Amino acid sequence: MIQSVIMEITLYVNKEKHQVDISPDEPLLWVLRDKLKLTGTKYSCGKGLCGSCTVLLDGQAIRSCITPALSVMGKEITTIEGLSKNGNHPVQKAWREIDVPQCGYCQPGQIMNAVGLLNTNHLPSNKEITLAMHGNICRCGTYPKIKQAIKLASEMGGKHE
Repeated sequence: MIQSVIMEITLYVNKEKHQVDISPDEPLLWVLRDKLKLTGTKYSCGKGLCGSCTVLLDGQAIRSCITPALSVMGKEITTIEGLSKNGNHPVQKAWREIDVPQCGYCQPGQIMNAVGLLNTNHLPSNKEITLAMHGNICRCGTYPKIKQAIKLASEMGGKHE
């Protein structure tokens, strides 16, 4: 019988310190969803291709479904729940103003990817937005509204605080 190795690690998620028991290869996504009960980060492809699981790692967008939790110790992880207390981050405000979501499933990942973009490029061009958001899939096809919302957020000062 094969025994799994379990280890305790410390993660900093949404400005809080968490002690969690994980297996060495456990993806960050499952730690967030199953252990910390932060279910805003979504599972879809499990291969880092669709963007539904996007979170910020030290302000940069990453795919949590392919990122081992062990590899992010000591770094600041931000999920959609930690982006702002009242949904008042400029990207969230722009999303509401433009009325981006249809079904809404991909929207946390879309928002977190957009924030990651604006953290490094405060006034992206349409081409830069398209390139940065390319890996985030929306089955409802709200891409034009997503692009509009990112432009609006950039004008509102969309940098993550």
